[in-house]
Amino acid sequence: MRSLFGALRTGLEYKAADISALTWQALLGQPMARSGVSVTIETALANSTVFACLRVLAEGIAMLPFGVYQIAGASKLPLRDHPVDRLIEHAPADWLTSFEWREMKLYHAALTGNAYDYINRVGPPGKKEIVELIPLIPGRCVARQRTDGAIVYDVTDLDGTIKTLPRTDILHLRGPTWRGVMGMDVMRLAREAIGLSIAAEETHAMLHANAAQTGGVIEVAGKLDEPAKERLREAIVKHWSGVRNAFKTIVLDAGQKFTPREGMTGVDAQFLETRKFQVEEICRMLRVFPQMIGHADKAPTFASAEAFFIAHVVHSLMPWGRRLEQTTKRDLLAGEPDLITRISYHELMRGDSKAQSEYFSKALGAGGSPAWMTQDEVRDRCDLNPLGGTASQLPTPTNPAIAPGPADPSQGDDAHTE
Repeated sequence: MRSLFGALRTGLEYKAADISALTWQALLGQPMARSGVSVTIETALANSTVFACLRVLAEGIAMLPFGVYQIAGASKLPLRDHPVDRLIEHAPADWLTSFEWREMKLYHAALTGNAYDYINRVGPPGKKEIVELIPLIPGRCVARQRTDGAIVYDVTDLDGTIKTLPRTDILHLRGPTWRGVMGMDVMRLAREAIGLSIAAEETHAMLHANAAQTGGVIEVAGKLDEPAKERLREAIVKHWSGVRNAFKTIVLDAGQKFTPREGMTGVDAQFLETRKFQVEEICRMLRVFPQMIGHADKAPTFASAEAFFIAHVVHSLMPWGRRLEQTTKRDLLAGEPDLITRISYHELMRGDSKAQSEYFSKALGAGGSPAWMTQDEVRDRCDLNPLGGTASQLPTPTNPAIAPGPADPSQGDDAHTE
């Protein structure tokens, strides 16, 4: 265990690992995409749609407040001095911020279906305290279930040695899972969509590299030997191929004739439409609304943009946030049943100033409705310090509705005047 921890500290913690050579075929035994493109981690991240989707998910979760709370009846009390709170909200290691850590975990989990950290505990037996979380590079840690049902983790050391660690030593964030041991690799399942997107982009790039023109045939009178053919080909490439040479006049020697080959242009081949569709396909696989990465078929209004943003929070971010909450509760707070971890989405769910004002006014009991928030709770939503005293108590509704008094008997059906 000591050598493993030392290797983690010296190898995985401070050195950047090159994972560009880890293709899906090497990691998972999968062939290249049917489009003929080899989908590696590097090529997938280089795809603008894939990277934009991952960035939206990772940064969205990393920017939110995340802490430890104690359940006390119906209340949740923040525990800012708890060791786990300091790790997940501020710095899981002395070289890593909480934002960077959560961002990295989402990249790992969304790319490979799993994100791992080694839980470093220090102290005497029975009183060990978690002091840091050391990220493990994807591919160096694999979860498996033994015949007795226990889950263990095979971690590959820098010298190639495989060490088996118990479940209590690993913080394991899974993506959507089929068996509950390993998360399903969404990127592996989306291999064809990513491969076609890469192939369409490369094909479109080649069209522009050749000035968006198809090839042709040069006819000459007589016969050319191989050196002459090569010189002619090199001259064509040098002086008339490429975007910089587009629309230049081709000058040929006497007896030579250039016949362009009939073909489809980029628009005719519907490359743009194909690329747009692949954007939507990748977004669908990664569960990200296309509008969130700047892809929209029409200009959104302010109302529709706000609705899309709320839908993104609810349907894209919250599932990952809940996975992270329950994972940290399970692996970092196992011996403290009255403690939980929570991510706050209030910052993302805020409306404009007018909408916030109306909401808080009603929450404080304006208009006679019962109050459900205190002034200090409202101030906390606005990142202001609490006032204490009466500000921590539910206020009395303002402008309470006047209840009707008893009916005047003289106004009944039998009333009469003298």
